[in-house]
Amino acid sequence: MKEFVISEAQAETAVLVALITQSQDERKTNEYLDELAFLAETAGADVVKKFTQRLDMANSVTYVGKGKLQEIKDYVTENEVGMVIFDDELSAKQIRNIEGELQVKILDRTSLILDIFAMRAQTAHAKTQVELAQYKYMLPRLTRLWTHLERQGGGSGSGKGGSVGLRGPGETQLEMDRRIILGRMSLLKGQLVDIDKQKATQRKNRGRMIRVALVGYTNVGKSTLMNLLSKSDVFAENKLFATLDTTVRKVIIDNLPFLLSDTVGFIRKLPTDLVESFKSTLDEVREADLLLHVVDISHPGFEEQIEIVNKTLADIGGAGKPCILIFNKIDAYTYVEKAPDDLTPRTKDNLTLEELMNTWMAKMEDNCLFISAREKINMEEFKGVVYNRVKALHVQRFPYNDFLYQTYDKDEEIE
Repeated sequence: MKEFVISEAQAETAVLVALITQSQDERKTNEYLDELAFLAETAGADVVKKFTQRLDMANSVTYVGKGKLQEIKDYVTENEVGMVIFDDELSAKQIRNIEGELQVKILDRTSLILDIFAMRAQTAHAKTQVELAQYKYMLPRLTRLWTHLERQGGGSGSGKGGSVGLRGPGETQLEMDRRIILGRMSLLKGQLVDIDKQKATQRKNRGRMIRVALVGYTNVGKSTLMNLLSKSDVFAENKLFATLDTTVRKVIIDNLPFLLSDTVGFIRKLPTDLVESFKSTLDEVREADLLLHVVDISHPGFEEQIEIVNKTLADIGGAGKPCILIFNKIDAYTYVEKAPDDLTPRTKDNLTLEELMNTWMAKMEDNCLFISAREKINMEEFKGVVYNRVKALHVQRFPYNDFLYQTYDKDEEIE
């Protein structure tokens, strides 16, 4: 079953394939390919080439056209590439046909993300969720595992549906595997229900404190911000999905304690099965009183990333909550300065950081901040805004509950 994913992080060479369509122009396709390359590197692959093709829609048989598939095959053969990764989810039919033509390992974006999640999962909870998502992905693709039995066909020996003496075994094996997987999925779902009950009990025992959740696209700096506020050592790395397990820490700003949770990052084309499996982990988001939506302002597609996070929040029932937009990595922001004789219209790539800040502050009023968690820029302003918002929620939620801590001296405040 594990052949759908990379079982271990190995330095395998890979080429990437994506389509330029009416709904996805060349700029967006290249951006998606850059992200796919980052995913591949995170999983342990070495990307050596990217292929794109203009099509109205993906070919139902081989995803790309015959000519482009031959071009990919020639390159893969000449350069001894061991893996081809496609930017969209492939059907069992497409995988089988492409694999038969290229004779190398074939992955799509979904299986690649599942592999990274499997690699990053540390707790029993996360491992159970990932395994469930993997089985959901494998189930409709089971026929690919039994291509060596294709000629045996189905049938029950009635004279139709297979060669003499070879009727039934292929289908029988498929049905056996299907039952095994469905049984395993049922067991995993039961385990998740038990874990969810434990998590719910833990949340009830956290006392009367406001809950704040860090949300955002993957690799925007949520864990770095978490470490800065809580003085903890949550794993942070410049790789996609460095954090998979939800971490909750108690944070104290001045005299006010509250709970801060760091959640798994979102991503474009996040597999539906993965969202379903991780809904229990995202309970921290659904039950939060305040969301801190962290954005990597240095990323050229940060506005689309904001939309993706907002859509995912709506899908999991976390929309409509009080939210502060935190634009992180202002130290890494760059822009293209227009030449004096360039008369073409200015684009967002030509906006200075100050212009961008003024634009978003006018749009969001007091609900956005600009910081650098790594360089600790504007962190005092950030803590002040969070303190005021949490305090207002605390007084509203627990009007008769005094703050539990004395006011700390300046030297003792969170750095």
